Amino acid sequence: GFPIASPGDFEAVSQIAARFGDRTTICALARSREDDIARAKAALVSAEKRRIHVFLATSAIHREFKLKMDKQQIIERAVSSVKLAKEFCDDIEFSPEDAVRTELDFLCEVVEKAIDAGATTVNIPDTVGYATPSHYYKVISHLKQNVPNISKAIISAHCHDDLGMAVANSLSAMEAGARQIECTINGLGERAGNAALEEIVMAIRTRSDYYGVHTKINTQRLYPTSHLVSTITGMKVQRNKAIVGQNAFSHEAGIHQHGILQERSTYEIMRPEDVGYIGQNLVLGKHSGRHAFRDRVLALGFSPDEQALQKAFDDFIALADKKKEIYDSDIIALVENRLADAVDRWKLISFHTSAGSSAIPTATLELQCEDQPVLCDAAIGDGPIDAVFKAMERIVELSARLEEFEVRSLSEGKDAQGEVRVMINVNGLQYQGKGVSTDIIAAAAHAYLKALNKADLDRRGATDASTARLTPKV
Repeated sequence: GFPIASPGDFEAVSQIAARFGDRTTICALARSREDDIARAKAALVSAEKRRIHVFLATSAIHREFKLKMDKQQIIERAVSSVKLAKEFCDDIEFSPEDAVRTELDFLCEVVEKAIDAGATTVNIPDTVGYATPSHYYKVISHLKQNVPNISKAIISAHCHDDLGMAVANSLSAMEAGARQIECTINGLGERAGNAALEEIVMAIRTRSDYYGVHTKINTQRLYPTSHLVSTITGMKVQRNKAIVGQNAFSHEAGIHQHGILQERSTYEIMRPEDVGYIGQNLVLGKHSGRHAFRDRVLALGFSPDEQALQKAFDDFIALADKKKEIYDSDIIALVENRLADAVDRWKLISFHTSAGSSAIPTATLELQCEDQPVLCDAAIGDGPIDAVFKAMERIVELSARLEEFEVRSLSEGKDAQGEVRVMINVNGLQYQGKGVSTDIIAAAAHAYLKALNKADLDRRGATDASTARLTPKV
């Protein structure tokens, strides 16, 4: 996280540090500025294992147009910021932003000075996704060969996907000697995104014969985690996405299907279960008890608290009354929605719609904001879903423009749950939401309210959108 970017970022890093800082290293990002570093320190104060990651642009174009600094000033600023961060903790990461477009001799000099100042990890960002695998390999190799003290630090790769090569570049850096790769679930990130964690992890695991390294990541959590992140962020995982896409383990060609039936390894280099992939497995029915439901939820990779589990089970019972067959995909949707709902301020209590070929579509809704009294309002619209959206906006007091609306079925049959994804625009900023229900209007209502909750969060200042734009392009 980037604590100085916004109050929301600071609070997120602080809570993660307090909750998990005794088990794993918690890192806070900071520009090479005293106020940034001070804010990072404050966010990490409760973590036993902590790291500060300071960054400073080094390329000629950044020096001239953004920083207005010469090479010597860059070196002095880098050294002073690393030393300042070092006063708080021993684990310091330094990034020369836009390293790939930095002159190699100057990059070596900056990295050497940063290590001398106390950096224990040196991150080499391809900030604008400009590198190719062979180019990035040469950059990392050059540092290995020409920085005298490089053995005192871990080399890290940080690649953006503007040209679609973030994963390939990251693996190339690892071949050249990098031993840390910065990546994200589903490749989420600025612009075209960052290197996808699930792809890198499975490449290392599947081709261990070639790379000769390993991670300690539980790969069976990749698929569930990917789809949980998708639910929370509203960013859909494309069907043909490697490792975690819906089609990742599908075989449609007849010759492939024949081979798979005879021997899976003919066309599968990974097993679906290796990444926790869940197909359309029929597992539970309306007579299944809470214990069986809990066991299945845990088997699917979730660890909800008792309150979230009970709410998900209540949803399951309600779904079982409407839907004859319950699949793993249904259970995943129920649990993910409950986990995502935990952070929402506005909750949907009830809604009623009326529409017909000769009637004016209307919607009446009840929403509750935290522990406040339930609020009710009604609206008319161009169809029942539009009426629901307008009534929500009246209650939440936000005006939004719907930019995307997508519906898909989660399983087979006429009684299948429908998943609705929306994207709205509020004051020039985009927010996404997802909802699931056997009633498509209900699914749309939950999706729209999810998006409005995110916009409301920005409005209240918990995550100030204007300062959040300080988030760096490392």
